[in-house]
Amino acid sequence: MAGNSFGKAFKITTFGESHGKAIGVVIDGCPAGLSLDLDFIQSELDRRKPAQSKITTQRKEEDKFKILSGVFNNTTTGTPITIIVNNQDQKSEDYDLLSDKYRPSHADYTYQVKYGFRDHRGGGRASARETVSRVIAGAIAKIFLKQKGIEITGYVSQIGNIKIEKDYNQLNFANIEKNIVRCPDIQKALEMILLVEEVRNDGDSIGGVISCVIKNMPMGLGEPVFDKLQADLAKAMLSINAVKGFEYGSGFRCATMRGSEHNDVFYKKEEKIFTRTNYSGGIQGGISNGEDIYFDVAFKPTPSIMKTQQTLDINNNEVEINVTGRHDPCIVPRAVPVVEAMSAIVIMDHYLRQKINL
Repeated sequence: MAGNSFGKAFKITTFGESHGKAIGVVIDGCPAGLSLDLDFIQSELDRRKPAQSKITTQRKEEDKFKILSGVFNNTTTGTPITIIVNNQDQKSEDYDLLSDKYRPSHADYTYQVKYGFRDHRGGGRASARETVSRVIAGAIAKIFLKQKGIEITGYVSQIGNIKIEKDYNQLNFANIEKNIVRCPDIQKALEMILLVEEVRNDGDSIGGVISCVIKNMPMGLGEPVFDKLQADLAKAMLSINAVKGFEYGSGFRCATMRGSEHNDVFYKKEEKIFTRTNYSGGIQGGISNGEDIYFDVAFKPTPSIMKTQQTLDINNNEVEINVTGRHDPCIVPRAVPVVEAMSAIVIMDHYLRQKINL
């Protein structure tokens, strides 16, 4: 299976399955001498882990990580970093009845077609549990970027039809971790929680949107043509399980605007160059211009629902399917640290590429 690695100067390779013994990540290219805050890495994993609230899956995983290589006295050595997390609360028997049926909107059928074989226990490599590895790598990238003053903040801006209408500059990011949906607008958060509970009680699921803001960006990150900064951010986000859409800056709104409205006019202040608007989303020509980078990531409803559905079995017979197991009625709140992690990985990769001209 190809496609398990991401990045060039800061390169990660993830491994393991949802119901295997462990999952993990190998990180290559992390500079030597970076002091790691192990408590911070664990706190990032805790933000992603299951069973953290009444509206998440109740699979109980502590997600305690173990460093196998590349770190000495909590400091990176410059050699490949290998970190694993043991799986502890797998209930593979929940999936036994699904071994010969294709779950709607899952990877069951496509994996079977591509490989002639699939791991039906929770989806194997297709499971969102793989994102544990990304969060670990992203936490290390965040530690590096924090030293450079770069701040990455993700939050839930929409669940179903409930949406924050305010610009991100009007929001209090301190409220994000004060509610179980990770929405900085407290009133909207309460409405979102009620909606997710309603959907869960109906045996269904619902999707949403995560917004992300990257502040204090240096100018000049990103490579023209195929490795544009927004292109790598888009690939990073679209590689996350359940993501169906990505837009940055003005996004699809730009199609309704005129050039005279959309152009970001430059001005100088204290010998520094800024733009009066930021429809470009902090990126022009694929290269960061120093303004905030901001983007939205759309997540589909969790495909594992408690309703009876029609499907096909491996012999192409029409059958009914009842998906068992423990699943999120809305994956979006737990995906916030994943979006932040992938953002950090992209920015750190391009930061290092700028320094070594890869």
